[in-house]
Amino acid sequence: MVKLTIDSREVEVAEHTTILDAARAAGIEIPTLCYLKDLNEVGACRVCVVEVEGIDQLVAACNNCVLDGMVVRTNSPKVRMARKVNVEFLLSRHDSECTSCVRSGNCSLQSLANDLGIPRLPYAKHLTHEHSGYSYPLIRNNDKCIGCLRCIQVCEKVQATGVWDLTSRAAHTAVNVAGGIPLPQTDCALCGQCVTHCPTGALRARDDTYRVFDALGDPDKVCVVQIAPAVRTAWGEAFGLAPEEATVERLGAAMRQLGFDYVFDTNFSADLTIMEEGSELLERLAHADEDGVRFPMFTSCCPGWVRFVKSHYPDMVDQVSTSKSPQQMFGAVVKTAFAERIGVEADRIFSVSIMPCIAKKAEAALPTMTGEGGAPDVDVALTVREAVRMVKASHLDVRGLPEDPLDDPLGYGTGAAVVFGATGGVMDAALRSAYFLATGENPDPDAFRDVRGLRGWKEATFDLGGTPLNVAVVHGLGNARDLIEALRSGEASYDFVEVMACPGGCVGGGGQPICDGVEPAGERGEVLWGLDAASEVRFSHENAHVAELYDAYLEHPLSDRAERLLHTDHHGWSMPIG
Repeated sequence: MVKLTIDSREVEVAEHTTILDAARAAGIEIPTLCYLKDLNEVGACRVCVVEVEGIDQLVAACNNCVLDGMVVRTNSPKVRMARKVNVEFLLSRHDSECTSCVRSGNCSLQSLANDLGIPRLPYAKHLTHEHSGYSYPLIRNNDKCIGCLRCIQVCEKVQATGVWDLTSRAAHTAVNVAGGIPLPQTDCALCGQCVTHCPTGALRARDDTYRVFDALGDPDKVCVVQIAPAVRTAWGEAFGLAPEEATVERLGAAMRQLGFDYVFDTNFSADLTIMEEGSELLERLAHADEDGVRFPMFTSCCPGWVRFVKSHYPDMVDQVSTSKSPQQMFGAVVKTAFAERIGVEADRIFSVSIMPCIAKKAEAALPTMTGEGGAPDVDVALTVREAVRMVKASHLDVRGLPEDPLDDPLGYGTGAAVVFGATGGVMDAALRSAYFLATGENPDPDAFRDVRGLRGWKEATFDLGGTPLNVAVVHGLGNARDLIEALRSGEASYDFVEVMACPGGCVGGGGQPICDGVEPAGERGEVLWGLDAASEVRFSHENAHVAELYDAYLEHPLSDRAERLLHTDHHGWSMPIG
C-alpha cells in the first residue's frame, strides 16, 4: 500500500494505482475527456493534469501512478489555468455550434467548458470542414473531433475492426478512417460503439426522425411501431425515470401520443425467431452427418455480427442461421398477415422500429429484407436516442402518461423474448424451446443460467433430451474474433453459438442513450432478467399469439411460407453496404 496526500486528504491505495483512481477512491473528482479505464489511458487531452509537489511540470492523473509520500493538488490555480488553456485550444479546433449538435446537453466538452468558465475563445477557429456525408447510418464530423482517440481504441481493442486511425502528420494529424477510404466503403460493422464512447458529437447515427414525422402526418398511412426488448431498459434515462417507471407500456403511450396507429412489441417476433431458429438448429443436428452441414450454427439476430462475419470470415457465412432478426420478422409479418387481418394494403403500412442499434438501419435497407413488391419490410429503424428526441420535440410529459397495454395480437412476448436484449438471452431462450421441441417437455426455465452474465466468452454443455449440446456465448466483436480463431485452430468445438456485437448485448448497443464514462449494460441487462423471472410465461413456444399466427398463416416452423417470410439469404448482398 502507498500513502499520499491529495488536496489535504490522507489517502492510502495499492501501489501502481493511478493518481486519477486514487483521487476517485477518496471522493475527489478530477475531470477527464479522453480517459476510458483500461482502454484509453494516454493523457491525450491534458484535462486531468494535476500538480505534484516537487515536480515543476503538471502531470496527467490518468496515466501516472502514485508514490509513497506524494502530495497532489487537483484544483490549484496553476491546474485550473492549465486546464482552461488546454480546453480553449481544443475549442479552437472544434465546431461549437451546440444548438444544432445532437450531443448538446449531453456533451463532456460542453460541460467542462462551462465548469471552467470559458465565456469566449481567445484563439482563432481552425476547422477542416470534413465530414463523411449524411446518407450512411454512421456519420463522422471531423469539426467536432477533439482527438481523444477513444473511437480508435474501442474499435481496435474491443471490437477488433480497426475502422479508425490517426491520419496525416504533425499539426495536420487527425482521427479519420484508416487508409483514408470513404466510410461507407469500409468493413464497419455499424455496432456504434465509437458513437457511445465519443465524448462530443464527432460521431453520431443518421437521423431519420423527419421521415417518421412525415409519415405520421400522412392520412393515407397506417403507422405501426415495434419496440425492441432492450429499449425498455434505457429509454427512461433521458427523462430521469427509474426502471420501474420507464415501462414499455408508458413508452407505448408516448408513441400513441405521437400519432402511431398501432404500437407493438418486438418481443412477439423474438418468440417467433426462437421457433424458427430453434427448429433450424434441430434440423441441422438431425442431418449432422451429411456433407455440407457444418457446425457450430451461429445466431443471426445481431446485424452487426452478420456484417462482421461477412467481412472477416466469409467462408463461415453458411453457418449463420438463415432466420431473420426479430426486427425483420416483425416487419414481414406486419406487411402480410397483419395487413390482411386489418384489411389494409401493404403499401399503406409505414413500419417503424425502435432499436438499441445503428446496424439495424442498414439491415432494414438490405435488398433481401423486402416484400414481394420490393418495398422494405421495415421502413425506418430508429435508435432509442431518436425516439427520445421525437418525444421531446412533441413536448410530451412522459412521467404523467398512463401505462397503456400494447396492441394485440403482436404486442405480447414471453419472458424468453424479453432477455433477447442481454448477452446470453438469445441462447437461453433458444435452449428452453429447443429442449421442448426435442423432448416434448418443458425444462426448468432457469436450467440454462450458465450462459448468462457479463463474461466475454461463456461456454456450457447441456443435455437436449439425451443429446449433449455444446454451446458458447460471446459479446463484443473482439471476443467473437477470438472464438472464431479458436474454432479454426481446433482449440474449441461447439454446436450452437450466440454472438452479439456490442459489449453486454443490445442493452449496451450503439443506439442506446449515451452515458459518458459509465458502462450501464450490466444494470440494464439485470432489468431484463428480472422481467423474465417475473413473467407468467417464460417459454417462446407457449406464446399463444405466435401459435395463432402459425395456425392461421404460417402453418408450422420452417414451412414454405415461413421460409419465404421469416428467413433470408445472407449471400444476397455483399459487404461493404450501408
